[in-house]
Amino acid sequence: MDKAKIIVWTPRIMSILFVLFLAMFSLDVFESGKSAGELAIGLFVHNIPALILLAVLFVAWEREIAGAVMFMAAAIFYIAMLLKSGFEQHMISWVLLISGPAFLVGALYLLAWRQRKGTPFA
Repeated sequence: MDKAKIIVWTPRIMSILFVLFLAMFSLDVFESGKSAGELAIGLFVHNIPALILLAVLFVAWEREIAGAVMFMAAAIFYIAMLLKSGFEQHMISWVLLISGPAFLVGALYLLAWRQRKGTPFA
């Protein structure tokens, strides 16, 4: 596989994996004693960030610059929400696990966009 295809496909694959990673956190709603309706609502609420990023992925598939901006904005939004809730030392790992991959995916979409435009980074 040539370098151009790797640059194009890496952000797409990583964004799919990132959305699946976020969706995995919704599995904590399964507890004994909950009704099917409570489970369905819990799964939906816990998957809202993953569903939003899935929509971003669909947009970014053809418009890499939009993916770059939206994934980086999602990372900044997550950090802002943590800061608003009262940031503590242990939350640094949360930032690294959630915002880190989002920034990386955004940077990879930016690289793919630059490569498509024919203006590589210096």
